[in-house]
Amino acid sequence: MFRQDRRSGYSTLLLAGLLLVLPVQAWSATPPVPPAAEQRAPGSIRLSLTDALALFLQQNLDVLIAKYGIEYSKGQQITARLFPNPVASIGTLSSYTQGRTLSTGGQLFFQAQQLFELAGKRGYRIESAGFGAQSAEAAFEDAVRQLGFTVKDSYYRVQLAQRRLALAEENRDRFSRILDINTIRFKKGYIAEVDLIRIRLQMVDFHSMVIQSLQEAESARGDLRQLLRLSPALTLELTTDLEFRRLDPEIGKLRLVAVDVRPDVRSKRFTFSQREADLRLAQAYRVPDVTVGAGYAIQGSLGPDNPQQWALNFGLPVPLFNRNQGGIRQAEVAVQTAEADLNKALNVVENEVEVAYRNLMHSRRLVEAYVGGVLDDARATFTIVERAYERGGATILDLLDAARTSRTIQQNYIEALFNYQRNVLQLESAVGQEIAS
Repeated sequence: MFRQDRRSGYSTLLLAGLLLVLPVQAWSATPPVPPAAEQRAPGSIRLSLTDALALFLQQNLDVLIAKYGIEYSKGQQITARLFPNPVASIGTLSSYTQGRTLSTGGQLFFQAQQLFELAGKRGYRIESAGFGAQSAEAAFEDAVRQLGFTVKDSYYRVQLAQRRLALAEENRDRFSRILDINTIRFKKGYIAEVDLIRIRLQMVDFHSMVIQSLQEAESARGDLRQLLRLSPALTLELTTDLEFRRLDPEIGKLRLVAVDVRPDVRSKRFTFSQREADLRLAQAYRVPDVTVGAGYAIQGSLGPDNPQQWALNFGLPVPLFNRNQGGIRQAEVAVQTAEADLNKALNVVENEVEVAYRNLMHSRRLVEAYVGGVLDDARATFTIVERAYERGGATILDLLDAARTSRTIQQNYIEALFNYQRNVLQLESAVGQEIAS
């Protein structure tokens, strides 16, 4: 059995508070732009990663849908606190013998009954609904956690496409200059036509990469605009660069933090506690509830000698057959299911943290290898071979090989940098909070 986790956490209060106080206009047909986002010109907006997340919390429809789960659970809390309604009844009794009528010899009676729940049933219902509300809040946090990762990933995918595009344009422009120079050299008879053709083919290859990078950038921006509910006519300018930020977290602390603060685990814990409260409620239903009633009757002038009568009665079901055996058994199974679900979630979280941590360490070593000199060496080699080619000290094949090597190394570095950043985001998502440098 697991102990109840009653800690709400500052992140829970801040996040839930932010969403609950958002203005209604946040989900209107024309979404507002957050103050932090700088709108430079009509149809253009500058967004940092923080701005994008703020806009996402304001406008994303999936977040709104998840927020409705909290409101639904609050309705269940209200219902759990209510007392059973009293029952009021009115009736008549009359005899039409010997000339009597309803007005002369009939009887009119009033009665009110109230059900009183025993064995703490109302308290258990309130307790169960409270755990349900806490579980819904944690589930909402978890939805924001998962969707927030998608926003960050989409944001950096745009930056990845931008870096690829910049590299492709740099290589295209560089070879455009080489092609212009060698076209003149060919006309003067300094180089063979086959060498000029090779340069043209390489130029076409770089131009193709520019087009491909432009398409990838547009697709990535479209995904980000959809997450932020922005118009497709709006141009996005992202200000948070894709850069290397070295992290060296302690895996032991990450495991402890993840099982303690991750919202999906807390939601499972609250659900488990709710099922335990439901079991106590089901056991309390073995005790029958009492119905207390009171009545008053008046009769006509030809009735008996007691024209006014008072009545008081008690009703108590006798639990001979139904002692809620089935409900108790169902509640016991629900507790066992919730416990198994919690254990499963803990196992998943531990493995996710472990895998994300290992991936981060591997990708960090790769980025550091590039930053340690390989990237600069590739660029320098291309420049050296290009100058040697211009002086006749290298062949066109040497130049093309150096160009391809430099391009491949730089592309691999950009990919490694993006994968490292994505692994950082995955580890933060697996832990349930940001990781400090």
